[in-house]
Amino acid sequence: MIELVNLNQSEPYNFLKKYYDEAIAKNQKIIEAISISSLNKSSMEVESRFVNLKYVINDEWIFFSNYNSIKAQNFHSHDQISAVIFWNQTNVQIRMKAKIKKTSPEFSDKHFNGRTPEKNALAIASNQSMPIDSYEQIIEKHRSVINENNELKRPDYWGGFSFKPYYFEFWEGNTSRINKRITYEYTKNSWKKSFLQP
Repeated sequence: MIELVNLNQSEPYNFLKKYYDEAIAKNQKIIEAISISSLNKSSMEVESRFVNLKYVINDEWIFFSNYNSIKAQNFHSHDQISAVIFWNQTNVQIRMKAKIKKTSPEFSDKHFNGRTPEKNALAIASNQSMPIDSYEQIIEKHRSVINENNELKRPDYWGGFSFKPYYFEFWEGNTSRINKRITYEYTKNSWKKSFLQP
């Protein structure tokens, strides 16, 4: 689930709420999965991965990760990202372009403290995306953190990322391939609406 909080009342966010409610009604699995693409400036390669979108608060989209991870390094050196959601139960795709930044430490603490000890132990134990000799070593590191810590505190290297889209495309699939595509681009303090051909 994605927690929608004080959702922005502009037209793109009305579309988001509409499509989200329809996907929930159709029992969409893993509804919070969102693909985030970033630029690795050292290799000049675009890299993509799925993360779990936890919140949309007003117009901020928020997920959590390791701040030492490859994607975090990408965000630091190049703060523009692309993001895509696809809900197959309703055949809807939402594409976005945005600038990304870290959330406040206080916000990250609040979210971390509401998670299960098992999830928090993994956040502490994992050097995300770094090589390791075996999967069994990951299990052992995780178990060790749980056994050694009575109180799990959020490490400085783990927290939230927030992005505010300046571009949306809402794509509705059609069995005849006459797909509906509506875009919104934020320019001069307002959203400019357009339609794209299938």
